[in-house]
Amino acid sequence: MARPGEVEQKWLLVDATDKVVGRLASEIAVILMGKHRPTYTPHVDTGDFVVVTNCEKIRFTGKKWETKTSAWSPGSPGKKTITAEARRERRPELILEEAVRRMLPKNKLGMAMLKKLKVYAGTDHPHAAQQPQPTDLAS
Repeated sequence: MARPGEVEQKWLLVDATDKVVGRLASEIAVILMGKHRPTYTPHVDTGDFVVVTNCEKIRFTGKKWETKTSAWSPGSPGKKTITAEARRERRPELILEEAVRRMLPKNKLGMAMLKKLKVYAGTDHPHAAQQPQPTDLAS
């Protein structure tokens, strides 16, 4: 069993160009939880850091760009909604972040896992000092 502090966490670099959102999000969630390791322990954060670039070039299947909506409560009566296409124009990082967040555990450990996900719209990222290893997911 793994213990907190004993796990060596790696940095992985993923290019999201032309990848399907759900398939990529499920593989990223497995890496963040640490289920890809033989020392996986459910109550310990054994996952790796994941840096995702080019998330504005991610894709949905079918007509989900027009039909898929996100809703939230602004604090006043009523509900605000936005389509996935409009969200891609404003903040494309949120599409993938929300998909991965919903696949992680819904507790404090899940929030700690989500902090290890770094999503960027373009090819540039500020994590060059960590030397992330390029990996091919959801191919």
